[in-house]
Amino acid sequence: MGEIVVLRHGQTEWSLSGRHTGVTDLPLLPEGEEQARGLRGALADRPFAAVWVSPRLRARRTAELAGLTPTATDEDLVELDYGGYEGRTTAEISEELGRTWSVWLDGTVPGETPGETLGDVGTRVDRVLDRARPLLGDGDVLLVAHGHVLRILTARWLRLEPAAGALFALPAGSYGVLGHEHARPALTGWGLR
Repeated sequence: MGEIVVLRHGQTEWSLSGRHTGVTDLPLLPEGEEQARGLRGALADRPFAAVWVSPRLRARRTAELAGLTPTATDEDLVELDYGGYEGRTTAEISEELGRTWSVWLDGTVPGETPGETLGDVGTRVDRVLDRARPLLGDGDVLLVAHGHVLRILTARWLRLEPAAGALFALPAGSYGVLGHEHARPALTGWGLR
């Protein structure tokens, strides 16, 4: 039985500074490009039945530099839409609100530009998992995407609520492996480079 490999794109200017990057399409920093190239050896020997990539430039470039050939671009793998909190840091949002804010506890910005909820993203990643599971008999499925969406996908793989993605910090340019233990979904590797 194959595994699902989740690969977070390499470092960008905004991921380095902690700015929430959902819909903004940023390039990789030179450090992010190096992170992606560094993944070539780790991923080269895996038998991929499918390689699905977010349409965002940072994910597509990471796949390219890691030596991967995408079999599909998947809109369901885009990052959480932060609405009016796009491009802002957690510290900036917390200061504005006068209290500690967390995407995992509070969700996205209320009001005119609300963005997505964690439940919205959970629905999207459930579709990805539903498409990936039948392919695991033929090899691994690689998903190249973004931090929060992959953390929510991991929570859903483990049959947890989307907010449990808070437990799975995934550094830029690293990957995790979602497999099985005794026929049950399990996290079999995390934060690997």
